[in-house]
Amino acid sequence: MAPYTDQQPGEPGVTLADRVFTRLRNAIVEGEIPAGSKISEPELAAEYGISRGPLRDAMGRLEACHLVERRANVGARVVSLSQEDLLELYILREALEGMAARLAAERITEKELNHLRRLLKQHEQRGELQEGIAYFQKEGDLDFHFRIVQASGNQRLVQLLCNDLYHLMRMYRYQFGMASARALIAFREHGHIVEAIADRDPEMAELIMRRHIRSSRVNVEMLFDARDSLTRRSDPDLSEAG
Repeated sequence: MAPYTDQQPGEPGVTLADRVFTRLRNAIVEGEIPAGSKISEPELAAEYGISRGPLRDAMGRLEACHLVERRANVGARVVSLSQEDLLELYILREALEGMAARLAAERITEKELNHLRRLLKQHEQRGELQEGIAYFQKEGDLDFHFRIVQASGNQRLVQLLCNDLYHLMRMYRYQFGMASARALIAFREHGHIVEAIADRDPEMAELIMRRHIRSSRVNVEMLFDARDSLTRRSDPDLSEAG
């Protein structure tokens, strides 16, 4: 792997620590660095060809994003994906994103609404979605849920859902929710949410968003159960213990 350098053409103002943070964050969210795995800073520094300073800065930011945790006598680890944490996060998402959809129906501008519609058109053209295999969304402005929260105009919601918890939630969505048989259904539900927002119907927008996230949670829980069942079948000791 080519080492990072302090200068990067076409990225004014982006520091080495910024690039390392983004690279590691994406690797964790997408499962390239597995959940629960230990992180060795010396190994990462050697792999990326960087000094420990920018790496420590990036690690601190990953910890603030709730993607990495540090424990005494253990060191840094990628957070584990547990069913209990999943339930808590999805309950939070259902309440807060439902409120965001309600507020968006009241406050969204025509420009923001047109952006949402164009975004869904772009998503619709993705081959894996047309085949019903997966509904992968890039982060930030290319993420439907991110755009809804931004359109709510409530900065507390934006801080919680687009900053503090965004990448942890995206980790669950990416690794368990985006590649599933529910892809086309989820896309259609996004369309219904936009229709309710365009109709300036706050109650309906909140109701559909809540149902959408609840259905996503049930789907992810089923995938968790299937994974655990497969693990138990492949490990006789776990089966006997259960």
